[in-house]
Amino acid sequence: MSSNDLVPVRGGHHHIPIAHMRAVYRLTDVERRLDKLPHKEHENLRSTYERMLERGPERFQVKPSGLPAMDGLYDELPNFGEVLDDVKRQLALCEDSRDALEITPMLLLGPPGIGKTHFARRLSQLLGTGMGFVAMSSLTAGWVLSGASSQWKGARPGKVFETLVDGQYANPVMVVDEIDKVGGEATYDPLGALYSLLEHDTAGAFTDEFAEVPIDASQVIWVATANDERVIPEPILNRMNVYTVPPPDRDAARKIALRLYQAIRGEHDWGSRFEPEPGEAVLDRMSGLAPREMRRAWMTAFGNAKLDARGRIEEKDLPDAGAKKQAIGFVH
Repeated sequence: MSSNDLVPVRGGHHHIPIAHMRAVYRLTDVERRLDKLPHKEHENLRSTYERMLERGPERFQVKPSGLPAMDGLYDELPNFGEVLDDVKRQLALCEDSRDALEITPMLLLGPPGIGKTHFARRLSQLLGTGMGFVAMSSLTAGWVLSGASSQWKGARPGKVFETLVDGQYANPVMVVDEIDKVGGEATYDPLGALYSLLEHDTAGAFTDEFAEVPIDASQVIWVATANDERVIPEPILNRMNVYTVPPPDRDAARKIALRLYQAIRGEHDWGSRFEPEPGEAVLDRMSGLAPREMRRAWMTAFGNAKLDARGRIEEKDLPDAGAKKQAIGFVH
């Protein structure tokens, strides 16, 4: 298949993403590295190269065929309006052109639990592409991003390499979670790999330290999350659109809670035994929770109501934490 062929893949409700095929590495590079490997050594590296040859270098490079319907996302993520506006503008630019989908790397700032990672997941679904996830708070964060040299015991490729080689897409959404909590040794900059990955030109030939084969990561869509931008190096901030995501206000939090209730009810066979909507007092209590806590709270409440043989959730069914945390989850 030539790289200009257009094939529709995995449709959404309102649009079908269109995919070019794009080679994310060169087979000759892989073959050359494999030939150089000493016999009976580097089993991990050998199997990585063999996997690359077997899978081939072509991946879907997707973009929506038209401007996708985003109203549902504005409802679901009411505190992400500014970010969604920007995504919509960038989608509009490439919608009816032959240009590849281009989304400027973004940094989402805000307290834990307000939906930053959920936003990234929904963005990958909106665009019809895959998603990779890197937790920068882990001690090996630098190696997780760029891989560790095969000379090291237990070394393996990094997440960028894995997402492109093992995934189906040349332009997945890559989430760099808690970029401000980066660990690692002082002598090694765990964010070092990001300097080149966030630059379109240098990302086109990103070399993972384990596989040492240039990979085209220029189409990756970057979403970083953080609580505090002050500890993030200036060169990283300069390469990203920075958004401060507020906690949802009381009204928005109620909408999120209601949507979650309806989603959980619809996902389960037992959901039909419960009323289509919870009562006002219950929604009021739920709106005091951070979005990430709401699903657990609803599940607890559904369970308590069922034990009590009721099809309606009451305030007493909710976890006690709701009362204590009421002042945290919303903006007055």
